[in-house]
This record gives sequence, C-alpha cells and structure tokens, in this order.
Amino acid sequence: MESVPVGEDGTTQGEQALQTTVALDGDGTDIAHARHLATGFLTRVQAEHGLPVSQRALDVTQLVVSELVTNARKYAPGPALLDLRIAGDTVEVSVWDSDPVLPIARAADAGRVGQHGLEIVMAVAQGFEAQREPVGKRITARIALIDDPGGAVTGRQPL
Repeated sequence: MESVPVGEDGTTQGEQALQTTVALDGDGTDIAHARHLATGFLTRVQAEHGLPVSQRALDVTQLVVSELVTNARKYAPGPALLDLRIAGDTVEVSVWDSDPVLPIARAADAGRVGQHGLEIVMAVAQGFEAQREPVGKRITARIALIDDPGGAVTGRQPL
C-alpha cells in the first residue's frame, strides 16, 4: 500500500490518499485475489491509520470488487487493473479493462438469470461512474466506510 498526494478530488490540501493498485492477468484466480486484496487493504487502513471501517463496508467492498472484476474478465480481453483508494470517508473501487464499451444497467427482471452485477453494484454503492479511457474504460464505485446512523445500507439517506 502506498500513500499518494491528492488535491483536486475533494480531499483538503496536504491530506494523503491511501491507495493500492494491482494488475490482474485474466486467469481464474483474479476474482479471489482481488477480494483478498480489498479485505487486506481495508484492514490495514483501519489498523495502521485508525480510519473506521465497518463490517458492512468490508462486505460491500468485497461484493463490488467481485462484480467489477468478474465483468472485466467476462467482457474484456486481456489484463485489467484494480485500484482501491481511500477518499474522505469512502473507499473508491476502480477497475480498468481494455474494452471501450461502457456497461449499461438493464431493467430489473426477476426472471433473468445472471447479468445482475451492475445493478447490484449501483444499489449498494454511494456513487458509481463509468468512463472511457484513451484505451478501454474505467468503472468506479464509491462505498461508505462507516455505517449510516440512520440505517441506510449504502450510507445514503432513503429518499
């Protein structure tokens, strides 16, 4: 894990962002490896830097990592990158892959088997964005590190 300076993304000047990045080569162990990396990253952030990380945040981060890495393996040829970064009171999970086609969330369909990953990520994350890169695309989900005192699962107040 490395600390990198930030400034234009909402953190104050002089603050440090905690971040780790791993290249995933597309083999069958990527998803499990990515989940373990995410758990280890958040555990270290909590232990070494004293940031609060709820059990819900650990579980949701693992779920989001699983879904995004699974989609990268399934729909994009070649390698992918997983980036985990603390930004304020959230963890940002970003996955880059080589396919420039942006994902589209499908309409809810209880009869559909599979292909619910993006819907799941969007439902549990505080924020979500998909953007094209010069090569490929980057999908980013933001997850609250602590539970909302009002009980909202995503850290957002219910509408």
